[in-house]
Amino acid sequence: MCAQAVTSLAICQCNFGAAPVPLNATSSPNVLIENKPAATIMDFVPISNIPSFGTCNSPSNPAAVAAKAAGASAPCTPAIAAPWVPGQPKVSIGGKPALTKDCNLICALGGPSPVIKIVNPSTTHTQFK
Repeated sequence: MCAQAVTSLAICQCNFGAAPVPLNATSSPNVLIENKPAATIMDFVPISNIPSFGTCNSPSNPAAVAAKAAGASAPCTPAIAAPWVPGQPKVSIGGKPALTKDCNLICALGGPSPVIKIVNPSTTHTQFK
């Protein structure tokens, strides 16, 4: 089975966020795929790799629930403690598994299910086998 490679500028979406955001791949900046930095499963750091998704609408986020009750909104800043999964273990980039379009992240404020997904990998031709 082939998996599509992911690079910097891939578009990520949180199920509870208001807007999609670009991924900033920093774990292997010298490795390029289609002229953009290749992404690995280690490109998961909030703000550094994944910016705010705008407004958070998660019923599991106490700040979002309180803000909504007050007629306001809370920022959707990811609370991520672990790398992207599952990754591509057969392809190593800078000693780390490559990030592929089918990978997900779990945000502690969104619940136990993966809530952050890659909706556009920013590549068109590169796939890993």
